[in-house]
Amino acid sequence: MRTFLRHTLLLTVAATMLCLTACKVSYSFNGASIDYNKTKTIQIADFPIRSAYVWGPMQGIFNNELKDIYANHTRLEQVKRNGDLQIEGEITNYQQRNRSVSSEGYSAQTELIMTVNVRFTNNANHQEDFERQFSASATYETTQSLNSVQEELVTQMVKEITEQIFNATVANW
Repeated sequence: MRTFLRHTLLLTVAATMLCLTACKVSYSFNGASIDYNKTKTIQIADFPIRSAYVWGPMQGIFNNELKDIYANHTRLEQVKRNGDLQIEGEITNYQQRNRSVSSEGYSAQTELIMTVNVRFTNNANHQEDFERQFSASATYETTQSLNSVQEELVTQMVKEITEQIFNATVANW
């Protein structure tokens, strides 16, 4: 009986080891699901501001963050023309509005909103092409001036919007 248990245990261990060495499991933790055999390049145009209200540095912050997210999370080469993937668009809305009112009837919080229109072209699979708007908002206390919080809030909204764009274009979420 002991010999039978020993042989059974030995066979189980051997079969497990064989299965583990025969199987190959591949995971991608960068969030991108790209077939690099078909898709090697990406063209990201600079997004101009087409909003009535403008904060100058916003355009540079957005364009840099959008290019950085693809550079840091994919192996795609960024090109100026004829990319396998193409992203273009414009910042269409940047505004603030009252979010809440205090018991005295004054604005207590202000919401800052940013909207970006994106046109995405996948030259390997045009069924994935789209034109869509992405938005983000951030709230600040009205006791603070917009000038004192604007850079932080815009950076936060830009990060959120660029992650939405990344997920919609190459992460297939």
